[in-house]
Amino acid sequence: MKVAILTMFNGISYTYSLVNVVAEHLEMLLDAGIKTKVIVSEDCNDDERKGIYADERLEWAKVTNRLKGNQIHWHDYSQPEGQVHETFFDEAEAIARDLEEKLSDVDFCIMHDILYQGWHLVHNVAIRKVQEKLTNIKFIAMTHSVPVNRPPNPQWPFSSRYTPMPNTTYVYPTYSGIAALSKQYNVPEGRCRVVHNSLDITSSMSSHVKSLHDQIDLISPDILIIYPGRLTTGKKFEKVASLAGAIKKQTELSVKVVFCDFPSMDINSDIYKELIKKMGCIHGLSEADVAFTSDLGYPEGFPRASVFELFTLSNLFICPSYSESFGLTVLEAASRGNFLVLNEAVPALEELGKQLKAYFMRWDARNFGYDTKETYRPTEQSYLEENASIIVNLMRDNPVLYAKTLARQKYSPQWVWYNQLEPLLEK
Repeated sequence: MKVAILTMFNGISYTYSLVNVVAEHLEMLLDAGIKTKVIVSEDCNDDERKGIYADERLEWAKVTNRLKGNQIHWHDYSQPEGQVHETFFDEAEAIARDLEEKLSDVDFCIMHDILYQGWHLVHNVAIRKVQEKLTNIKFIAMTHSVPVNRPPNPQWPFSSRYTPMPNTTYVYPTYSGIAALSKQYNVPEGRCRVVHNSLDITSSMSSHVKSLHDQIDLISPDILIIYPGRLTTGKKFEKVASLAGAIKKQTELSVKVVFCDFPSMDINSDIYKELIKKMGCIHGLSEADVAFTSDLGYPEGFPRASVFELFTLSNLFICPSYSESFGLTVLEAASRGNFLVLNEAVPALEELGKQLKAYFMRWDARNFGYDTKETYRPTEQSYLEENASIIVNLMRDNPVLYAKTLARQKYSPQWVWYNQLEPLLEK
């Protein structure tokens, strides 16, 4: 399969929103291993190619913007009627001949605003000529602005902005615009689809987070738990895994626990990690749901600044620690919008948690001058499962947490690709 992205860009400045949208689609296509050609105006400056636009896997093609040696100037024909300039049809013919050659080896052509924008009317007419000859190509016409009202009796060539093109699917970023889109192009709503603009939330993060995301999925889990700390039994890593398992078992949500661990002399790391995984699996996790950054390239600890970034992605912070003098990681997690579950039996966590309106559970703890030990009735498992259900319900009812999680999941490039864009690339 080979896909062409037809943009007719004259420049590639990231201040232009469409440049960013196309960049997202290029990332998706290349990540899927699809041969991709970018088609732009011949006046587009090669020196402006940055980021994904500089990827060596991309094939570039430039479409003529000259007629008899003279530059073609694009006129804005946003009005539904009037007169086109004298050389309009000759320009369209010249562009069509070049486009036919550039598109002759592709299976799909994704057009961005070519059929919509008034200043692309000449390209609109040209691509229709190409479609008549290259009937094997499936066209996808993306509209990135509010659809316009269809005039009662549009006349050629202005009518090309309001009439359907064969073998073409029409796309809009939201469902709310589908009815208007179908009316503009006079096509059934069944020929229209939605492809959201995506949010690549990890793109601006550190190389450490990107490296971690390359190895484990930080985007799709319903519940993402980040727990940083020295790998000592006093931090009660196994209790985090146990509660995470109970959440997965009770709710059937997808759960991922990432331990940002660093070595401790208290216990053999490999032995303790196996215990943590075992306790998580006993309560409902699979081994794939648990990850240690020390196993993923950071044996001496994950960089602290990048832990902050991970808290931006996560939505649940569990701290069952046996002893704390303050609990700085609690503040760090709170500052990045995580639901807090703290050990009420630890004085410092109780004090801080009350101020932060945290959810409290009870685990064994060290107090001032004495230790406490919890007894669960009927069992610790039932205690975990009861609280797991309450925690998830509270998280669902929190609009900020809900929005944060949805933005990470449903508007990610991965979700948009698998659920919206990739299905369009089917013969």
